[in-house]
Amino acid sequence: MTSPRQRATRADAARNREQLLEAATRVLASSGTEASMRAIAREAGVGIGTLYRHFPTRESLVEAVYRDQVVRLTSGARDLLADMAPAVALRRWMDLFGDWIATKNGMLDTLLTLV
Repeated sequence: MTSPRQRATRADAARNREQLLEAATRVLASSGTEASMRAIAREAGVGIGTLYRHFPTRESLVEAVYRDQVVRLTSGARDLLADMAPAVALRRWMDLFGDWIATKNGMLDTLLTLV
C-alpha cells in the first residue's frame, strides 16, 4: 500500500513529466535540431536533473514527445466519435490530422537527426 507522501511524489513526478513533454513539444517545434535539453528544462520550469531523470537521453525525450503526440491524435478520434456522427467525426479528425502534420516541420528535422 502506498503512503500519501508516495502518492504525492508520484503525482509530482507525473506532473513534471507532462510539463517536460509539453515544453519539449514547443521548443522542438520552434528550435528544431538546435533545441537544447537545458532550454527544454527551463521552458518546463524544472531543473536539468529532473529532465534527465525522466529522459536520460535526447533520443528518449524526442521519442516520448512523438509518442505522446500520436497518442493524443489517435485518442482524439475516439472522443470525436463519442460526440458526432461517424462521417462528421472523420472529417473533423482529418482536419485535426492536417493541422498536426502542418506543425511537424521542426519535429521532422529533429526525428531525422536521430536516424
